[in-house]
Amino acid sequence: MYSFSITAPGGLDETITKVTEELAKEGFGVLTEIDVQATLKKKLDLDTRPYLILGACNPKLAHQAIDAEPDIGLLLPCNVVVREEENGSITVAFMDPLTVLGIAGREDLAPLGADAKARLERVRDGVLA
Repeated sequence: MYSFSITAPGGLDETITKVTEELAKEGFGVLTEIDVQATLKKKLDLDTRPYLILGACNPKLAHQAIDAEPDIGLLLPCNVVVREEENGSITVAFMDPLTVLGIAGREDLAPLGADAKARLERVRDGVLA
């Protein structure tokens, strides 16, 4: 699996705020926000449910990964998706950095991936709290 996810206890805006706060507690900043719903409306005139991709980066971990493997930036940042389901519930899905960094085939990156994954799991748990 390349991801793990939860059903958030709150609404969309509340969940986005909570995810961002929990990411900050773990040293992640949100570098990018891609509003897929707005993009699909603008580019294709499609009406879809809310779907936001947050590009989260922990600068310390990113620096270590890039220092070890310069092309690893192709696999960064750690994306987090916040989306509304058909039934109105909110799903928060997290990229699994351990799996994604494994694509590089560098065992020395595994501890970084494990650290990032543990941090994102704490973010997940914080969103549920």
